[in-house]
Amino acid sequence: MPPARTPVALRRAVDCVVIGGGPVGLLTAVFLGQSGLRVAVIERWPQRYPLPRACTIDHEAIRILQAAGLLAGHADLFEPSQGERGGYEFRNGAGELLQAIDWNRASESGWANTNGFYQPDLEAALEELAVATPGVSVHRGWSFRAVTQHHDGVSVHLSPSDTSEDVVQIESRWLVGADGANSAVRAHLGIGVQDSGFTADWLVVDYQPLIEENWSAFVTQYCDPAQPATAVNSGPGRRRFEFMRRADTTIDELNQESTAWRLMAPWGVTPETARLERHAVYTFRGQWAQRWRVGNVFLAGDAAHVMPPFLGQGLCSGLRDARALTWRLALVHRGCASPAVLESYGPERTGHVLEIIDEAVAAGRVICELDADRAAARDAEMKDRARDPHAVTRQPPHPRLGRPSLTMPSAGTDGRLAPQGRVRVGGREGLFDDVVGGCWQLIGFGRHPADFCGFDDLEWFRHLGGVVAEVSTQGEVEDVDGLYQRWFADNGCQAVVARPDFYVFAAGAHHDVPTFLTRLRQALQPDTTAGE
Repeated sequence: MPPARTPVALRRAVDCVVIGGGPVGLLTAVFLGQSGLRVAVIERWPQRYPLPRACTIDHEAIRILQAAGLLAGHADLFEPSQGERGGYEFRNGAGELLQAIDWNRASESGWANTNGFYQPDLEAALEELAVATPGVSVHRGWSFRAVTQHHDGVSVHLSPSDTSEDVVQIESRWLVGADGANSAVRAHLGIGVQDSGFTADWLVVDYQPLIEENWSAFVTQYCDPAQPATAVNSGPGRRRFEFMRRADTTIDELNQESTAWRLMAPWGVTPETARLERHAVYTFRGQWAQRWRVGNVFLAGDAAHVMPPFLGQGLCSGLRDARALTWRLALVHRGCASPAVLESYGPERTGHVLEIIDEAVAAGRVICELDADRAAARDAEMKDRARDPHAVTRQPPHPRLGRPSLTMPSAGTDGRLAPQGRVRVGGREGLFDDVVGGCWQLIGFGRHPADFCGFDDLEWFRHLGGVVAEVSTQGEVEDVDGLYQRWFADNGCQAVVARPDFYVFAAGAHHDVPTFLTRLRQALQPDTTAGE
């Protein structure tokens, strides 16, 4: 049933309207609300989707959730990848190991590199956090119809989801379209999508084991031309299989419960050993929006990009979008940055996500090979490569930001992830963002950055929400596990400025710190001369 009347909150002007109440839209609202903006989240479905979709999340995305305050009470939502085989395996039809990707490597972010999770639980926690955030309201059962732009904002037209009548207009400074792969916002703006050329139909099956299972890896890709398949840990107490559709099988045939049980049977997953939670056919593809911004309207999440799930990066990329956009909007809203900073959002995120899409598509082409002869040649090549004594286990992708980016050239360190390690301050020990602070960060190793710059620069940086700290093997902020010492040594630097999305703005020697802050002020406020 449509809402009986328009909620009072929808009759008020806000700073930002977010279309889409999934994880990306909710996280966008949380960050903006925490920065003092008034936000209305519009979700067309009256209830949360009750079944799993995304099921893996990486260290960087969990650090983003940590920054929102979600991890304090919900760290148990995530099950880390563990084991000796590297976490991610490619095997052939005979079960032989072809390649391993080191998903269990030490991450830059202080969390396990890869984790399984159950999306309905994550969405529930995010919505609870959003509703509890001052200035944020969530409106279910309403759909986006249109947006009209004017010089200082947008007029957003909404109506109850089950009728196109009773249109409500809400005024806002900005609109964020986080409304999924079939984005109504993107379509309304006429933004085209580019395609990777990769497409494949896959059956996704989620189940709960009734007996203990023994898997050698967190994710296994079975590169079997007779039936390509994926087995993955999908969160505490859950597992997932995915099976590619062959040409001799229709989508309707593939999407039968009996088909799901038949395809899982070789692994001992039967109605006696497991409870089937859902089965659905998806078309895996790689696509991205040609533009991520039109005036005061922005795209984020699946509205901006979709990718094959072979690297588990779809949701992670959407959460990165949310953080990259919200810190910019918050600074502009506060008057701490020029609207020009918004121009780098799309190029940075496009370049980053394209590298991930390319790698996911490349993995997909390996996995989805159906020709037996080509598969045999592929297997031989991959096994030869694995026998090379100089070969190393591959790592998952960790790209740098696209260009142009809001960074300062720093010998290749700029635009890459900054570290978060465990630190000890007084009697308190924990991750740096929790113990010291997690917005803008100016960190020196072995010397305090304040020793190298003036009071005015430090006060300006702190006004942004920045923290200034010295990390050392012993001192006020102690590097408990040596992560900072290794990171600074590996990157040949002594000081770093990290952005709120944890990417390096600049890194270099201690005496470069004044230049970092001058260049940052110029980047955020290009019409203002630093130091005036």
